[in-house]
Amino acid sequence: MFCVGDIVARPSHRQDIFFNIDQIVINANGEGLAILKGLNLRILADAPISDLVSKSPVEVANYEREDNKMIYQKLHKLTSQRKVEQDDQREFFEIPGRVLQLDGDQEYLSQCIKTYRQMGIEAKGICKSEMEQPKVIRKILQENPTDILVLTGHDGFISGKRDFHSMGSYRSSRYFVESVLEARRFQHNRDALVIFAGACQSNYEAILSAGANFASSPKRMLIHAFDPVFIVERIAFTPTDQIVSVKDILMHTITGTDGIGGVETRGQMRRGYPRSPY
Repeated sequence: MFCVGDIVARPSHRQDIFFNIDQIVINANGEGLAILKGLNLRILADAPISDLVSKSPVEVANYEREDNKMIYQKLHKLTSQRKVEQDDQREFFEIPGRVLQLDGDQEYLSQCIKTYRQMGIEAKGICKSEMEQPKVIRKILQENPTDILVLTGHDGFISGKRDFHSMGSYRSSRYFVESVLEARRFQHNRDALVIFAGACQSNYEAILSAGANFASSPKRMLIHAFDPVFIVERIAFTPTDQIVSVKDILMHTITGTDGIGGVETRGQMRRGYPRSPY
């Protein structure tokens, strides 16, 4: 018997992804159906109870250890690169871009905000479901001035659908599109407000067309929970007089160009002079 909160995998998918059971419902045929949230990937999926296997604490620990290893490698590379850049500009002080993140998943949001702050980025997180985000984004932006807006949560291409352009084929893409449109009504300039939006398998083209600078997912791939963090770090620490290289910034993500894409964007860091001795 499975319960909400259990960590499981799907034998039909070679147990490649570990999930938390978010809900258990009964479908029209009277069969148990589990609504699943990726443990480290921003995907929302469903599966028959019969297609689930429980994962032991040891298996979960090994899975998370491998994931943490990947994250550490990416963060180490970013911080090492930033140290070299800072050494070249030691006489200046830096004010990185501020971040505001709305996320439909509190656990992912907490992890992201903690990482931003560890990297020296001023960040605020607000947990709002994907459906709520378009309704509240304008008010939140009015109350929380920011340089970089991140709109994330869970998404997925619905099993059995065939039209990659239809909003009806996605679990949450319509909400990301609506949120970006609302944010752009508030601030139309893509350099005055940099926006990352999307989750696993999101409608990449529609989100970019709505006005996002970066979005997921060009090849409808799964994206890692920390991919937005790696994008934001580069933007926040790139000077305002420089354009972020799209190709370079995507190299720092876990998913790469299959999962994330974007347009040329101006950095959000301001340098100051002179540096105070205090």
